Formats: sequence, structure tokens, C-alpha cells
Amino acid sequence: MERMLNWLEAPIRLMLWASLLAGFLMMMHVTIDAAGRTLFNHPFAGTTEIVSAYYMVAVAYLPWAWVARNDQHIVAEMFTHLGPKSFHFWLGIVVKVATLIYTAVFAWQTYLRAAQQTRLGEVWGAGSQFIPVWPSRWLLPLAAGFMTLYLILRVIRDVGREIER
Repeated sequence: MERMLNWLEAPIRLMLWASLLAGFLMMMHVTIDAAGRTLFNHPFAGTTEIVSAYYMVAVAYLPWAWVARNDQHIVAEMFTHLGPKSFHFWLGIVVKVATLIYTAVFAWQTYLRAAQQTRLGEVWGAGSQFIPVWPSRWLLPLAAGFMTLYLILRVIRDVGREIER
């Protein structure tokens, strides 16, 4: 199990760095667009569409597996101070299982949508041009799929360790 989790490290880090790069490129793109509009009265055509369809999707979804790997997701600790240590462990397992079920369904549904939009060749109008946005649809099932896979392996490993105790 450890070997499989270690194998996932490279794609998880790659997706994190891709999301950071997308965030940087988004800032540069918007800054150049604003400067062009303000200084030269000539903005970049399609900035809103590119930012919405590509940069924001990458920034929001690609780090999901990294967030799960580092247990950095949002946690409501209202009742976690109650109960013994084993309660905290099993509560964490229940949360991970619920999350992996959600992300598995999300991955499947976004995969179906990405396949449909790819077949249709989805584009968005930007001024007098069209920007193909179907490729960005594949980032959602990719991110959710890696998060689901990571959580499955993590639950199996953690429960196995607990049972061995």
C-alpha cells in the first residue's frame, strides 16, 4: 500500500505545481489585459473566457489530491475534542470514506460531461472569435480521480495499521 501511495506523489505534486503555474499565469494575463485596456485602450480579447475556462478551473481543482494528502481540507472541530483517541481515528476514516464517495461520483459525472463536450467540440464566444474550452473539462475528472484514488489507498492503509495494533 505504501508503494502505491508513494507512486501517487509525483502526479499529486505535478498537479499542485500546474495549479500554481495557472494561478501565476492568470495574474499576469489579467494584469496585462488591465494595463492594455487602461494605457492603450486595447484589452486582450477573450481574457474573461480564458481565465474562467482554464486558469480558474486549474487553480480550484488540480490541488485536490494534494489537499487530501496533507489533510488540509476544511474541518469542523465542533465535537472532535470529545471521546477517546480511537474515536478521532474512526471519525477521520468515516470522513475520508464520505469524501471519497463524493469525489468518485464527481469524477464519474464530470468524466461523462467532459466526453460529451469533447465530442461536441465545446467553444465559448469571445468577441468575434471562438475559444475551445472542452480541454479544460478534463481537469475536473482528473483531479477528482486522483483524490479518490489517494483516499481509497489511504483508508485501506490506515485501517490496516489500526487493525494490526
